[in-house]
Amino acid sequence: MKRAIRSLGIGFFLFVSAVMVPAQQTLSSWYERGQTAMIQEDWYSAAEAFLEVLKINPSHAEALASLAECYYELREYDQALSWVRKARTLSRSSMSLANLEALTLIAMGQLDTASSVLADILVREPYNKEALFTAAELELARGKVGQAVTKYREAVNRYPDDRQALLSLALVLGSLGEYDSARTYVTKAIALHTDDYRVHYYAAYLDTLAGRLDSAASALDIALTLRPTFQAARSLLAMVRYRSNRFEEAARLADQIIATNRNDVSAWYIKGMAFTRLGRLAEARQILSMALTIDGDDEFIRAALEDVVLKSTSLESSERSIWASWHFKKAKEYLSKNQAQDALFEYRRALRINPYAPERQDYAELLRVEGYPGRQLEELKFLQDIGRSNRTINDTVEAYNSLLFDTLPRVWQVNPYTIQNRHWKLAVFSVGAQSGMKHVDAGAVAASYIQDILTHDGNILALPLELRQSSFSTAYRTAREAGVDYFLVVSVKEQDRDLFLQAEMYVGRTGSKAASFSVYKVGQDRLRNGSRQIVAQVQAVLPFRAVILQRKANLILIDKGKADGVVKSSTYQIIKKGSATVKSEGLGLSYTQQDIIGTLIINEIDELVAQGTATRAGFYDEITSGDEVVALPETDASAIPKKNETIDPELRELLKNLR
Repeated sequence: MKRAIRSLGIGFFLFVSAVMVPAQQTLSSWYERGQTAMIQEDWYSAAEAFLEVLKINPSHAEALASLAECYYELREYDQALSWVRKARTLSRSSMSLANLEALTLIAMGQLDTASSVLADILVREPYNKEALFTAAELELARGKVGQAVTKYREAVNRYPDDRQALLSLALVLGSLGEYDSARTYVTKAIALHTDDYRVHYYAAYLDTLAGRLDSAASALDIALTLRPTFQAARSLLAMVRYRSNRFEEAARLADQIIATNRNDVSAWYIKGMAFTRLGRLAEARQILSMALTIDGDDEFIRAALEDVVLKSTSLESSERSIWASWHFKKAKEYLSKNQAQDALFEYRRALRINPYAPERQDYAELLRVEGYPGRQLEELKFLQDIGRSNRTINDTVEAYNSLLFDTLPRVWQVNPYTIQNRHWKLAVFSVGAQSGMKHVDAGAVAASYIQDILTHDGNILALPLELRQSSFSTAYRTAREAGVDYFLVVSVKEQDRDLFLQAEMYVGRTGSKAASFSVYKVGQDRLRNGSRQIVAQVQAVLPFRAVILQRKANLILIDKGKADGVVKSSTYQIIKKGSATVKSEGLGLSYTQQDIIGTLIINEIDELVAQGTATRAGFYDEITSGDEVVALPETDASAIPKKNETIDPELRELLKNLR
């Protein structure tokens, strides 16, 4: 009996051992497979392997930590946070895991919580290298670039041979335009890590930023020699060739990337842009259309395609109808959510592409609902003029012609749609083929978008000058020779999920800095909403200007109304015709006290004109048609928007990849 029991025990032990050994071997195999995939930056395969490890052993700390890192790289930050916190419960002393948690929190925008985690790390290990880098990134996320530079300098002083420290400092300095200082640290990194393809790639990026395109191309050739499969270097080289006006070579490099990955939307985009610059517009439309089938939410591709469509197709083209329909659909979606201003924007964008679309009738109706029956009438008359009328349109035109009989334009016998003046002349530029890492010529695409929005402002004339300027000096010369009041220089910094859009405003006559506008946007419709906000900031700082159209006794009619922000009881100054000039520095108009000949108080408003009572300023009544009406001097300093702290998503993405 004892012998039988002992035999049974030995058999059970052998059975358990036989089961456990393969299980252990399987666990190790999956873990090793995951580690190999991480080295190859194949995050999907790595995540799959570590999930298999955790099926066998849910408490495998290393697998939990690695899985958190995979999800972080895949930008699934909520999942990354969940896994890293599970890993930390098994390894409380791991500062590396604590640092990953801080990085994930920064990516999620939970900056205060990230700061708390970092503070705990640095209390325990004041010179923890990873934490020092993350602390600098936290400052960048807060828009405090100067403090980030200080922290990176501290890291370089403590770890003078560290690749990440040297390149991180160089990248931040480069983002500030301190290219010579940045080059010093890059040169040192190359000397210490000459066989690291990434060092040459970042050197190329900084040279590209500084406009040293030949040097950038040489560095990228080295990076691709060291690692031929490094597609980020090939993409940057394509951008460099594009910016060097070597468009055919840029398209060839894009083809190489597409051959490896047909879903690389950035490669399709740069190829389409290259064909656009080569004048091969029909092919460019096809290529950019292909890019949109891959990523229909990419606003830069859609905006670039729409620009090409406008340049290369007739007004009656069926292509225009196709691309306009996308905006009409969005307009209706916004209307269903009672978002009228968003709907108006989409209707205007669509009608720019396809002016003869029958949806103009829907746009006209929305104008009526928003309180602009006169504008509705003009839109319906346009449909009549082009032969696209119907019974409803004809009846509405007839009815509103009667309803609007006693409006200011009828009383004063003026047509505000033919006499309305735009009193500010603006130009919009992109300088030096400004590009983001994701979209070549991003600055020009954004500048075109902003210029298009400005065309709907009744007080601003956006001159159709060449958007792409080779340098600031050429932009200044072009603006001055065109006689503009101000010109904007637009730049873009972006990554997959966020966008930083900046517009520097300069005085057209002198080239002096006038103002700076910026906006940071996350999520969908970043370019659309960011551009609209930049325009709103420009509109907010340009002083009100109008012209006297007619005078009857003390009553005066001016060429601005409800659509231009005029409200009842507003008070304005009247100055002599031609006496106001744009200030040579900053914003505003310059004129003397002797140029002020009266004041105007508004008492009746229409859509595009307004009526007021004038009071002379001196003994003689000099007020007459053609004199200018301007807003009283602004005393509230808050009226001019303060410059936002720079949140550079492109820089943050580069630093993330550098890790």
